Amino acid sequence: MLSSHKVTEIFFIIDEFDKNFEKIVSDHSLVQNTDLKQRNRKSTLSDSEVMTILILFHSGHYRDLKHYYINHIKKHMKR
Repeated sequence: MLSSHKVTEIFFIIDEFDKNFEKIVSDHSLVQNTDLKQRNRKSTLSDSEVMTILILFHSGHYRDLKHYYINHIKKHMKR
C-alpha cells in the first residue's frame, strides 16, 4: 500500500481541486426551486475524503469497496 506521506499528498491535491471545483460550480449553477424539500444533513466524510478513499481503493488489491472500507480504512486510516 502507499505510505502515509503519499496518502496525505493525494488528499491535499484532491482537497485543493475540490475547493476550486465547488467555487466554480457555485458561481455557475442555476437557482434551485425552493418549494421542494431537500435534505441538508451534514455528511461525516468530506468530498475530498471520499474521493481519496476511492482513489486508494482503485490502487489496491481489494475486489469490492465494502471489504476495503471495513478491513483497511476503518482499521488503518483513523483521524
